[in-house]
Amino acid sequence: MRRVHVIISGKVQGVCFRAYTQETAEALKLAGWVRNLPKGGVEAVFEGPEENIAKMIEWCRRGPRFAKVDSVVIKDEPYTGEFDRFSIRY
Repeated sequence: MRRVHVIISGKVQGVCFRAYTQETAEALKLAGWVRNLPKGGVEAVFEGPEENIAKMIEWCRRGPRFAKVDSVVIKDEPYTGEFDRFSIRY
């Protein structure tokens, strides 16, 4: 099991990035959360199987249809298992 903390920058707000992130994470059976950042990026924490985390990171590099991702900063963190689902934080 793996946990990553990601910061996604680019045109990632106003394009349903959080909703599509939640949909994709749930399809991959990942737990964690996603939220918009005040300066325009998106932040997320994903926990789950290594191969599904890798798929989620690849998705984050593209994002939904109208997004334009400039960068994805990934930080591995210790797996905690603290989440029972994936949610959007406000």
